[in-house]
Amino acid sequence: MDFVEPFKDVQQIDEIKKDLKQHSERDFLLFVMGINTGMKISDMLVIKAGDVVCGKNKIKTFYEIPCEESVRQKEIYFNSKVRSALEHYLNNSGLSPNDYIYASLKTKNPISRQQAHRIIHDAIDRLGIKGKFGASSMRKTFGYHAYKKGVSISIIQEHYHHATPSETYKYLGITKEEPARSIIDVNL
Repeated sequence: MDFVEPFKDVQQIDEIKKDLKQHSERDFLLFVMGINTGMKISDMLVIKAGDVVCGKNKIKTFYEIPCEESVRQKEIYFNSKVRSALEHYLNNSGLSPNDYIYASLKTKNPISRQQAHRIIHDAIDRLGIKGKFGASSMRKTFGYHAYKKGVSISIIQEHYHHATPSETYKYLGITKEEPARSIIDVNL
């Protein structure tokens, strides 16, 4: 698999969101969830509508990724942008609780990783964005921007299950010369 890079330019991210929203609400949700959660694409594609809803169509704040018994359960935070996109999509898609959110229009099974890659690649092609991007760029974008906003590399490393901080720096395409801003605002 080729190395892909994160989307570093916030203006480009906004352009991609706008393009995907015009093209497909499902594809827009895929991108919004990917860049705001840092989830693996394989974990995102198997989410069913009922997995993210609690009570009367209220979107969960935390999503628990199903995992093997030997591995600690991992909770993923759905920020307001993810919850808003999910709520809009679920209210307008007619999905039942057992339907996959990212279902293929042909089979009703989840789209493939390759299709997710094509969705992202097609959007950047339409927008003329240069670089090596794909489905994994969404996951990398999450970590890159978290780091740039002052989140400790050790926390990002744990999120990605990387063995060392240097592995995380390399994964995100961050060099040691690139400073991070640390904003510690206790605001008591």
